[in-house]
Amino acid sequence: MTKQWLTAIWLLTILLPWQVKAELVIEITGGTEAALPIAVVPFGSEGYAAPEDISAVILNDLARSGRFAPLPTRDLISDPHEKAEINFKDWRLLRSEGLLVGKISSIDGETYQVQFQLFDVYKAQQLVGKRYQVPASGLRRLAHQIADQVYQALTGEIGVFSTRLAFVTVIKNADGSQHFALQVSDSDGANPRTVLQSKQPILSPSWAPDGERISYVSFENGKAEVFVQEMRSGRRDSVAAFKGINSAPTWSPDGKKLALTLSKSGNPEIYILELATGDLSRVTHNSQAIDTEAVWLPNGHELVFTSDRGGRPQIYKVSENGGRASRVTFEGSYNASPDISADGRYMTMVHAKNGKYYIAVQDLKSGTVQILTESGRDESPSFAPNSRMILYATEQNGKGELAAVSVDGRIHQRLGESGSDVREPAWSPIRK
Repeated sequence: MTKQWLTAIWLLTILLPWQVKAELVIEITGGTEAALPIAVVPFGSEGYAAPEDISAVILNDLARSGRFAPLPTRDLISDPHEKAEINFKDWRLLRSEGLLVGKISSIDGETYQVQFQLFDVYKAQQLVGKRYQVPASGLRRLAHQIADQVYQALTGEIGVFSTRLAFVTVIKNADGSQHFALQVSDSDGANPRTVLQSKQPILSPSWAPDGERISYVSFENGKAEVFVQEMRSGRRDSVAAFKGINSAPTWSPDGKKLALTLSKSGNPEIYILELATGDLSRVTHNSQAIDTEAVWLPNGHELVFTSDRGGRPQIYKVSENGGRASRVTFEGSYNASPDISADGRYMTMVHAKNGKYYIAVQDLKSGTVQILTESGRDESPSFAPNSRMILYATEQNGKGELAAVSVDGRIHQRLGESGSDVREPAWSPIRK
């Protein structure tokens, strides 16, 4: 394996004929057979009409998780908005495990009071219930937060509906030129926001642990350059613009360092950049191989990375201080683009089999590998912050789109829109 491997990957990413991307549309394509029945009653409303249908957002969040089967609104036997209005005996006839009710009101159309209650139908007990006061602009985010609480109350796992997705879109113009954009959306694909636009490629978005900064590679100045950008202010700084390759930035768990691939010494190697001081330390030293795509382990002291030092791309582990790297993947002749789950149990990667590329997951304790996808044209996996789902890029009917799959391979989602293409996905951490 030669350095043409890395170049080929770059060229494939840069030259794909992508189209303009608008709002992502999520479709559940499998794995809902064991979904938990739940009733989400449309929230009651008083005063000014809310600009956002909170109960609809919550229902859609729960449905697209693949873990819940919300009852159709037409099948609801009544429309209670608080416990005093609920006849639990009647609701048990629908065999719904959970019942969500709520109210929203406003006296000025600017600030809204929202309350919700989730009940165990069979025990007639409240599982969770809260009241909020938010501006009109905060209603959609609040709906995602409520969905997170419902998800956690009924599954015991952290919900990720309040998180965000980052991805790259490319418009191919009539004259053959391309227009790139780094976009961020809600976890359901709504509210897409353009972070950066450029006539040159944008690659490898990566979220900081605080969810308030994002790093990426941009070619806007005629060469690969790593930037860090603040999401709120829009301020951005170039942090790596060395001669040669500047690529694949990923954040340390404490948000103070970036792991990078640089070829400033003449060969692609893994480096660590201290953001506060600009100090740079070299991690790998292998002049005969390409070392790239480093990702931190949750302990903050080790990294996994892709290297062809054994002749074909495989994944290795190394201390942040350097030293001897140990091989992690042994099944198959090609494993690359690793990401580690937040709980440290799993590693996802691109796994090649019979000339096709799939998303796979490896149990880091047992070493067992499971292939999760089927298209054979999959890349760029990114774990959800609760370690339950994996977001990735794929291709359907010649069109690039995003998809997601659960760690056990049972739940599959497609995130796309007719006529649009997206790549380079990254799932944000949970916002505090």
